[in-house]
Amino acid sequence: MKFRFSWQPWLACVFAAPLLAAAAPFAYVPNEGSGTLSVIDTATDKVVADIAAGKKPRGTAISADGRTAYVSDQPNNRLVLIDLAGRRMTGSIDLGESPEGVGISPDGRWVAAAVEESNDVAFVDTRNNRKAFIVKVRGKNPEHAVFSPDGKIVFVSAEDGGAVDIVDVQKRQQVAQVPVGARPRGIGFSPDGRRAYVAAENSNEVFVIDAITFGVLKKIGAGLRSNGIAVHPNGRRVFVSNGGDASVSVIDTATDTVVATIPVGQRPWNMALTPDGRKLYVACGRSGSVSVIDTGTNTRIADVPVGKLPWGVAVR
Repeated sequence: MKFRFSWQPWLACVFAAPLLAAAAPFAYVPNEGSGTLSVIDTATDKVVADIAAGKKPRGTAISADGRTAYVSDQPNNRLVLIDLAGRRMTGSIDLGESPEGVGISPDGRWVAAAVEESNDVAFVDTRNNRKAFIVKVRGKNPEHAVFSPDGKIVFVSAEDGGAVDIVDVQKRQQVAQVPVGARPRGIGFSPDGRRAYVAAENSNEVFVIDAITFGVLKKIGAGLRSNGIAVHPNGRRVFVSNGGDASVSVIDTATDTVVATIPVGQRPWNMALTPDGRKLYVACGRSGSVSVIDTGTNTRIADVPVGKLPWGVAVR
């Protein structure tokens, strides 16, 4: 008796499941000049959608479940909520005058937004999408608010204060301030949470901070107008965007030295890595594009046209 194989629909689901699970993430790019959030498929490095995101979108964070984007709409003083599946705005939360960088806690519970004019950080509870509390910071003109890997503290770059303000999330107050170079911008933590890297734009340096004792460990020379920071998931490399040089510096964290410089588009700003660390996406404001870097070879492999004046990238 011969066995006859019959294809069943349920088998298609079985074989398709691993493919769906392995789908590449999306990179989300706020374009402050065109009021949109560009969606890049990181498998193809092509824009697959542009979503209305307010008048001047800047800081962007993606919810833990990947369903919602939280985007600061700077002139409208609000945080815009975007349904990423439906690709549409679904609401907004008042933040205060001129919100900038936005960060999300590792557990997805809190969104922190740096609010420039009032010199504070607004914390939004993602369980109900309401502003829960505000922490005043001592530094002037906060730019970025970045959670530590354990979610217990937030580092806030004081753009006009030459310092990093440190907020204890549980205490809901500032607990320290670390002087750094002129015009601090981007912040990134090592995966173990023991170090933080802060780009100082006007001093062309990266400050290495002990995230436990809050002392400066080292200063590393970077390119002209260094501003964005991205730390590789393995912690061995730190990437720094240099706005004046149209380049990205690669720092070896074992030696705290620059080991490569990669040319990118004009006015590189904020950046993000894919979860596996294989690709770095760099928002290049004056080029209206995102440069894609292969981190294994430290080479630029693509330039993806997006909207006008891309401000940053969030990958989920």
